[in-house]
Amino acid sequence: MRVLLVGAGGVGTAVTRIAARRGFLTHMVVADYDLGRAEAAVAAVKEHGDRFSARRLDASDEDGVRRLLTEERCDVLLNATDPRFVMPLFRAALAAGAHYLDMAMSLSAPHAERPYEECGVKLGDGQFELAGRWADSGRLALVGMGVEPGLSDVFARYAADELFDDIEEIGVRDGADLTVEGYDFAPSFSIWTTIEECLNPPVVYERDRGWFTTAPFSEPEVFDFPEGIGPVECVNVEHEEVLLIPRWVDARRVTFKYGLGDDFIAKLKTLHALGLDSTEKVTVPGEDGPVRVSPRDVVAACLPDPATLGDRMTGKTCAGTWVKGTKDGAPREVYLYHVVDNQWSMREYGSQAVVWQTAVNPVVALELLATGAWSGRGVLGPEALPPRPFLDLLTEYGSPWGLRQQG
Repeated sequence: MRVLLVGAGGVGTAVTRIAARRGFLTHMVVADYDLGRAEAAVAAVKEHGDRFSARRLDASDEDGVRRLLTEERCDVLLNATDPRFVMPLFRAALAAGAHYLDMAMSLSAPHAERPYEECGVKLGDGQFELAGRWADSGRLALVGMGVEPGLSDVFARYAADELFDDIEEIGVRDGADLTVEGYDFAPSFSIWTTIEECLNPPVVYERDRGWFTTAPFSEPEVFDFPEGIGPVECVNVEHEEVLLIPRWVDARRVTFKYGLGDDFIAKLKTLHALGLDSTEKVTVPGEDGPVRVSPRDVVAACLPDPATLGDRMTGKTCAGTWVKGTKDGAPREVYLYHVVDNQWSMREYGSQAVVWQTAVNPVVALELLATGAWSGRGVLGPEALPPRPFLDLLTEYGSPWGLRQQG
């Protein structure tokens, strides 16, 4: 399999380090707007042979992406950029006749008049509008194939197939006890994406109502996370699982809640109050005259790169799917989860826990596609495909998942 990886940040670099150890990969072109980042990612895996090469690429240049896919004879495009670039990369892969994987879906837009009650443009709507063209092409666009969304969706499918006869609620729950020495505020994942998903109206799904929205940080609950992480307060956050799971899994309610913490929530609210979450460019003075910049990009530039924090980080991160329903007529409640210890991921791969946990899942998916264990056409979420091959291969990668009976 020949892969074009677009994005050589923390997650993209972790992808190369994981994929380098697997035999299914024939060649991976690592492309980034910053050629130096792509070259650094390739240099880090040179001991694994010459299966990696670096190229400079602007992810917003649809024609340029299409040409590179064709020139390098790539079978699949793996998108490791932030969600701003989903649609040009998605369309370029379709035009080039390549398969496509991403870890975050096309952006949403709030309802103009009732943003905290009704959906406007939903996450992924732009991609599903092209589902017919993807199906006609015979190619697969596997969307939301990170950890959340991604592995969490695989857990939902597994629960429906093997653990429940009837599902009342599927709730993705994410929490961690990670700390970063020397920083008062140092997010462990892209602040651009974090602002996007945390300050947008969260989406909830109910079978009798469909998709609807609530206010940011609504419905707080304390969830007890496994492997020593313990109780963490979680709140509603906009996330792709709520838009994906109901398309393929029958459940009366689907939610996503994230353990942010009071301090993080307060900082996000302050950014919003000051307009620093905006992606609309403003004019500021520069050495050579006025410069147009996005406030959110300035915030990201002022914070440390999450990929560089591993040596200062301690603790674990947990992604998982809580499911409540019945089996054989009896009530049942489980939490399927995946925990990564930062000390382990740094020692084994040189990547901090959050980016490694995100990166391992698309690599597992690529291997399943390469071997034929997974196949499909059109625009599909992870829950549209059989879960057992994925979970077995994830364990083979040395990162097993767990199942906890609740109650």
